[in-house]
Amino acid sequence: MEQSVVAQFAPLVLIMVVFYFLIMRPQQKKFKAHQAMLAALKVGDKVVLAAGFKGRVTKVGEQFFTVDIGQGAKIEVEVERNAIAAKAE
Repeated sequence: MEQSVVAQFAPLVLIMVVFYFLIMRPQQKKFKAHQAMLAALKVGDKVVLAAGFKGRVTKVGEQFFTVDIGQGAKIEVEVERNAIAAKAE
């Protein structure tokens, strides 16, 4: 009787293990890399915002960044940390 219970739960456990390694673990790595990138940002770095705007960081705050998105004209917007999608080159 005990072997049949173990045999019934084995596929479920296998699916959970595969789910962890294929989905959860890569997402955790990506999240940690994004947090490290945000922590390393400094004034003058070029960034891409989640909305698609490209700009240069002018002020660094604890929760918000000020980003200059204007070309020629000084247009500054204040964005939340998580609104920065990537560091531009």
